[in-house]
Amino acid sequence: MPPHTPSPAARLAVAGDLLALLRDTTTEPRPDTQLEALTLAVAADLPVLLWGEPGIGKTAALTQLATALDLPLTTVIASVHEPSDFSGLPVVGDDPAGQGIPMAPPDWAVRLVRAGRGLLFLDELSTAPPAVQAALLRLVLERRIGALRLPPGVRIVAAANPRASAADGWELSPPLANRFVHLQWTHDPEVVVRGLGGTWPHAILPRLDPARLHGAVEFARRAVCRFLTARPPLVHRLPSGETRRGGPWPSPRSWEMTLHLIAFATAAGSSRDVLSLLVRGTVGDGPGLELLASLDRMDLPDPEALLADPARAELPERGDLRQAVLDAVVAAVRARPEKSRWDAAWALLARAVDTGTPDVVVVPATTLATLRRADWDVPATIDRLAPAMELSRRADRAAVAAGTGR
Repeated sequence: MPPHTPSPAARLAVAGDLLALLRDTTTEPRPDTQLEALTLAVAADLPVLLWGEPGIGKTAALTQLATALDLPLTTVIASVHEPSDFSGLPVVGDDPAGQGIPMAPPDWAVRLVRAGRGLLFLDELSTAPPAVQAALLRLVLERRIGALRLPPGVRIVAAANPRASAADGWELSPPLANRFVHLQWTHDPEVVVRGLGGTWPHAILPRLDPARLHGAVEFARRAVCRFLTARPPLVHRLPSGETRRGGPWPSPRSWEMTLHLIAFATAAGSSRDVLSLLVRGTVGDGPGLELLASLDRMDLPDPEALLADPARAELPERGDLRQAVLDAVVAAVRARPEKSRWDAAWALLARAVDTGTPDVVVVPATTLATLRRADWDVPATIDRLAPAMELSRRADRAAVAAGTGR
């Protein structure tokens, strides 16, 4: 008898079994800064835009995020829709003159409203023409599609390719760009290799400490308001270049998002790297880095308290923060020059030499020396600074000699 030949349906069934085995992957808790930043922004209910080259894994990350957060995923390819798909289609009723013409929402919006929760994924945003981007403004900001309003349980995440790698790509319009937290999505070769082996990292919803909520809000408000008081030009700064306008830039809207993200990151105890991604992705690299530097200085000791008791002064471990404290102490003496305060400042510089690297005292010591009055005796503590000052002079002379070739 001839051997039995499997039917085409049976062969496809075996192929299906093989595909099922290939899709059978698992996840593991693994530190992932960009995934944590994405999850925190989603928890803060802020629209997020993932930027990355094609094939980098943006869609896969969103699918995995929806599964981890137990949110039904709704994917909408922005570039293949018309503006009316987001603003609503007019439906003429029996009495348009008396009742008006309602704007009917698309079916996916109706499903989200019925579910009451979900993750709305707007893919290929950079290939959506300007008219579609304009229609998306209301959806992203007000969460309205036609006559429907998305419920609070719906989160919005979008993805885009840079214009150079997008098919018929457009720059994102400034009004739309300013409504998102922008995250640059990159790949980690180690994560990819482990994932292809069957184990991917999974997203974890941040654990917000209930005891820290009020303090986190107070800290975030103080941080942003203090920074913008010192840097008022950064309250609103529209970039000059078209490409930069399609990314993160500072405005009252984006500063409000930044405030929310600082509060969430503080309540969750997130790392500095996660906060950096979020802040720079909201107001841009320049303003974001300035704000982060300002955050570092918010908890620095009061110069007046240090001058009042230099023997018990606790100075920061980090060199840049220690330098900032010593500079602030010298500035306080300059503002109110008195012999006792001048002596206390020298005592603080000596303590800094005893408890850390001596190079941070060179600049404040040089400045402090210029504040001496003729009738002020030189304190004995200066002798402890002499080695550091001499080392600095030698370094300066070596740099000059190297520059002149001698």
